[in-house]
Amino acid sequence: MIILSCFLLFIGCKNSDKTEVTVESATESAQNSPSNKGQAFIEDEDATPNALRLAINSPDHTTLVAAVQAAEVENALVNVGPLTVFAPTNAAFNKIDKATLDELLKPENKSKLAYILTNHVAPSNYPMETLIKNVEKGRPLYMASGQYVDVTQEGEDIFIGGTKIVASIKVSNGWVHVIEDVILPKN
Repeated sequence: MIILSCFLLFIGCKNSDKTEVTVESATESAQNSPSNKGQAFIEDEDATPNALRLAINSPDHTTLVAAVQAAEVENALVNVGPLTVFAPTNAAFNKIDKATLDELLKPENKSKLAYILTNHVAPSNYPMETLIKNVEKGRPLYMASGQYVDVTQEGEDIFIGGTKIVASIKVSNGWVHVIEDVILPKN
């Protein structure tokens, strides 16, 4: 659940080289963390990927993965679920101020980062058909952060929290919907 919130951490910057150094530093620190134990760190190349493994294998979600690792919430994304993760791309994080991202990736801000990431995870199974039903009924989604996020439709496009869903992937523990922006919590 926290993985989605990590997408918010993909805060953009005008100098992408500096952002990559920050993301790499956060990733290295997280990899050396004693908390890197549990299901999230088991390699299984033959199984259908879970939400975390899908993000790790995606070149478009390296910032999200770095944020998840910095917040040390990897194990939450490999649970049986079902869960639905709204995964911002690197480009989505690049729309956010670099200083804000750098600040969130600091170890002392781990809980803030985790909160943002959980705002990208719905603790339920939401394929596109179900999201469309929520639109029709005017029903927002409850997120793992405790916030509610609106689901809307414009033409054929579905939006979550005001950001467009550009792709949907079934994973072993639910769904991952790739989104164009980071969904920032209201508070």
